[in-house]
Amino acid sequence: MSETAETTTPAAETATEQPTQLPEDHPLVKTLAEQKKAIKDLKARAARLDEIEDAQRSETEKAADRIAKAEAEVASVPAKVADALRQHLVALHEIDKDDAELFLTANDPELLLKQVTRLVGHSDKQKKTHVVPGEGKTPQPKADERAAFADFLTGQHQG
Repeated sequence: MSETAETTTPAAETATEQPTQLPEDHPLVKTLAEQKKAIKDLKARAARLDEIEDAQRSETEKAADRIAKAEAEVASVPAKVADALRQHLVALHEIDKDDAELFLTANDPELLLKQVTRLVGHSDKQKKTHVVPGEGKTPQPKADERAAFADFLTGQHQG
């Protein structure tokens, strides 16, 4: 064991020693200086790249916001059309405001038209009164052309 302890001791002593200073024109010193310069340039380029990515991310976020806003506007168009159509149909068919509020609930123009058609058709059935033409009148006998001719010949013509 004493041999191993002795061999480790010189190694420990060399580890604590200061590295030797190389001359300025040594290839390792020149390479180290070039690498430090390259690292400095790369750090500047990385910072610039981060700025560009942030700007692009901002543009991307702005574009995404504009797209979301446009999609929301497009989605609200049928409801706006249905509201205007509902007001027009209520006025056109003279639908009671309470009935319109209760029965005309669609936000889709096509479904709203179906609701109005059903409501107007249903109300027409209730308002219809069945009328028999000539009911309550005494029927007048129709003059037959032959009878009129015979009356004319016999002088019984009224006229």
